Amino acid sequence: MVQQISVKELFLKLKAREPVYLLDVRTPGEHEIAALPGSTLIPLNELTERAEEIDANGDALIVAYCHHGVRSLSAAAILEKLGHERVASLQGGIDAWSIHIDESIPRY
Repeated sequence: MVQQISVKELFLKLKAREPVYLLDVRTPGEHEIAALPGSTLIPLNELTERAEEIDANGDALIVAYCHHGVRSLSAAAILEKLGHERVASLQGGIDAWSIHIDESIPRY
């Protein structure tokens, strides 16, 4: 079962400088509108073919995110199948991040 992480939990991990790898699985157009700083864009439909590009620096938690948290669940499941052990999906996606954490990130 795919682990989920709330935007508040992610915010606290980032604030504490815990190792986190932010993986945006939306489309390039969505990424241009709004993105979490420091995230890597690999669209969900390219994830299986490009998974080797993920450089999570050992023990970093890979947090997949999308617009509302649906595609990121699929992405996290794919990554787990490919052998990544520390993976989570961001509940509510970047939209929840914009609402609850950083209003400067545009909503769409």
